Amino acid sequence: MTAPPFSPPASPPGARRLAAAGIAVVAFAAALWLAWTAAATLLLIFSGILFAVFLDGLTRGLGYVLPIGRGWRLTLACLVLAALAFGLSAFGGATVASQARDLGTTVRQQSETVRDWLKERGIEIDLSQGAPAGQAASQTTSQAGGQGAGGEAGRGEGEDGKNQKQGGLAGLASGALKSPGSLLSDAGSVLGPAATVVIALFNALGNILVIVFLGIAIAADPGSYRDGALRLVPPRHREKGARVLDGAGETLRHWLFGQLVTMAAIFVLTWAGLSLLGIGGALILGLQAGLLAFVPTIGPLIAGVVIVLSSLASGLNGLLGALGVYLAVQTAESYGLTPFIQRRALDLPAATIFAGQLLLGVLFGLWGVALALPLVAVIKVLLEELYIEDGAEAEA
Repeated sequence: MTAPPFSPPASPPGARRLAAAGIAVVAFAAALWLAWTAAATLLLIFSGILFAVFLDGLTRGLGYVLPIGRGWRLTLACLVLAALAFGLSAFGGATVASQARDLGTTVRQQSETVRDWLKERGIEIDLSQGAPAGQAASQTTSQAGGQGAGGEAGRGEGEDGKNQKQGGLAGLASGALKSPGSLLSDAGSVLGPAATVVIALFNALGNILVIVFLGIAIAADPGSYRDGALRLVPPRHREKGARVLDGAGETLRHWLFGQLVTMAAIFVLTWAGLSLLGIGGALILGLQAGLLAFVPTIGPLIAGVVIVLSSLASGLNGLLGALGVYLAVQTAESYGLTPFIQRRALDLPAATIFAGQLLLGVLFGLWGVALALPLVAVIKVLLEELYIEDGAEAEA
């Protein structure tokens, strides 16, 4: 009687589950590390996706009135947006720039007045802490010699090392300027302090171009990107993944168009109210109030501080009138516009939104604060589809 062939003992199910859990933990930690180191770039890509959602919504809307192909509708929407941007910059750019300069001077003077008033009462505020980094660096360089400037530069690089890395095109440009032997590094040594300005312009214009390119590319064929993302999901979970993607897209589309309507209403109401009161720079004040409305809670507070400081030059009546306009507009937005417009898109308590802003702002800086609400909206869809629904199915 022959003995059966030797077969190695099978690993117990508990060991397999433990190994899978370990691999999942390591993969999650690696994903967190990647998200932390490339947060600015990832948020830039998310901004491009938001712009694609906006273009897709315009294209869908045009489909109800124009019986033409999707490509033609998208092209028409892009041309209209480009014409509006060019028209606003050509006809209203000079007025906005002039009022912005006057408003900056007024706010700076009134800030110094408020600081002196508080100093007389024993409260000292150092306004130089809010100075731009480039201005502070230039002041330090002018006050110190060659060695002092080198020490300050070394210390500045050390402080930057503690902070999060720059993302997007600014990170590429600054890295190329610091790397020895590169063409941009040689140009940076020739330009000197002007290299900072070049990087800033490259960052701003480059990021805008990246957002526009991503938006148009994704909006041109959103189905292929959706299907490509679903191919990365295991087949048994693709139906749920499709629900998550479709739900996130619909939520972002409703939120974004509702937010644009709210921002436009705040701009018009603030501009009209301050113009009736004769407050200087009413157009730029209304514009900044409308733009800052994109950032809930924190944005309106910043807009209110700017409006109050700019109205101090008009006396007590101007201050009270501007404060009344600001409170009236914010009341209409909080209790009228937002609940009515955003009831389909986002139904979250104000404290939850504010906590999300604080957390994302601490983690990702200004990008996190600006994009906190759409990120919270996506997280809400993920929780509803992947966690709450799974829990309900398990209980059933």
